[in-house]
Amino acid sequence: MLGVKRIDLYVNFEQPLNRAEVDRYRELVRARGAGEPVAYILGHANFRDLTLKVDRSVLIPRPETEHLVDAALSFLKGRDWGGPPQVLDLGTGSGAIAVSLAAAFPEAHITAADSSAAALSLARENAAAAGVAARIDFIESDMFQGLDPAATFDLIACNPPYITDSEWQSLPPDVRDYEPEAALRGGADGLDFYRLLATETGAHLAPEGLLLLEIGHEQGESVSELLRASGAYAEVDIIKDYAGHDRVIHAGRP
Repeated sequence: MLGVKRIDLYVNFEQPLNRAEVDRYRELVRARGAGEPVAYILGHANFRDLTLKVDRSVLIPRPETEHLVDAALSFLKGRDWGGPPQVLDLGTGSGAIAVSLAAAFPEAHITAADSSAAALSLARENAAAAGVAARIDFIESDMFQGLDPAATFDLIACNPPYITDSEWQSLPPDVRDYEPEAALRGGADGLDFYRLLATETGAHLAPEGLLLLEIGHEQGESVSELLRASGAYAEVDIIKDYAGHDRVIHAGRP
């Protein structure tokens, strides 16, 4: 609220707050008491080594998504590309995945797509703050609809909505009542977007390309089966998070 570093609070321990500062502090406490997430109150969230601007137009980045970024970087750094690898971050939101990859692998050219103009505006701000905006193309697109039909990518990364209808009702209020519903709900079984991805990503993935999808902790086998049934992928593996839960689908294109 004061806009100072923690050390400044200790150095100026005896400094009294004025009335306006006290009132503002109480507003923030009331907001948190009503359930508003801390990240929205602060206006930012930490993701890997980045501080990303967030508001209610985007999902708050979670540590679980860092597993997807780690897998993407392992793939990108594991071969000699001979030119900029083409990367698509589908449903970029705050830009957490796209900005992280651009910062950690400068050789890549990244396309960040989202159906929300407000989310794309925020992602652009985050890319500019990280100094990587020149290497990311931001495109307003509902899934692949706004992209060039002939475009192919060496890597497609996506954290789609995967909360089931039954899970939605039991989510904590600071998630259900504040974060964008469209970025969370994946239909009756949580797999609506994965069905679309299974049928559409193959046409946009280059030979020997990689598809990385974040999943719910009980969706590993279901999503893997959807991708295998599509016939577009030679191998489909599940990456677990540090808690031992299914977290990322790793699907290679032959």
